[in-house]
Amino acid sequence: MPSDEEQQKRALRAELRERRQLLSDSQRESAAAGIGAQLDALLTAHGARSVSCFLSTTTEPGTHEFVRRAVARGIRVLLPVTRADGLLDWAVADDNDDVSEGLYGLPEPTGEVLGPIAVNDVDLMIIPAAAVDRDGTRLGWGRGYFDKTLGSMEKCPPVYAVIYDSEVLDSLPRELHDQPVDGVVTPTQTIVLSSSRP
Repeated sequence: MPSDEEQQKRALRAELRERRQLLSDSQRESAAAGIGAQLDALLTAHGARSVSCFLSTTTEPGTHEFVRRAVARGIRVLLPVTRADGLLDWAVADDNDDVSEGLYGLPEPTGEVLGPIAVNDVDLMIIPAAAVDRDGTRLGWGRGYFDKTLGSMEKCPPVYAVIYDSEVLDSLPRELHDQPVDGVVTPTQTIVLSSSRP
């Protein structure tokens, strides 16, 4: 039987998913522009030459333009590729924009696939989330890909979750396997959190 935390998470995910689906096209475009500007500034602030980032779905704050600009600036961008065993492979973004549909209908790159340890070399990780609280607890979408990835890294770089402004919450249910993040990026701000990640 699911724990109280898992039941709370499921209810919250359903509410957040519904809220995202109600956004208009112009709200999504405006959010994507804001996210891009915040992420550009984050790269500069960290002096990042290599980052991992996800390709957003239609309901997530848009990351595609940011990835294009980062590649054009000569930054190495690793994009996640889902695997059936719950781990993530990675592919290096290039300027051809070829995207296919991966597991769960997620947009994924079509280039050469690198193994799970490829992400160990990045200076900064930009990951998806449903919500994040003020302590750095991240609510994902329930498949555990990023929790597994972060939990298995020997030396984890700073990790920032991309969400909408309304998804920065005061507190979230947290389970043992949940990996915290160091900050959040929203369309209007970047917040550094005091995460309890070792």
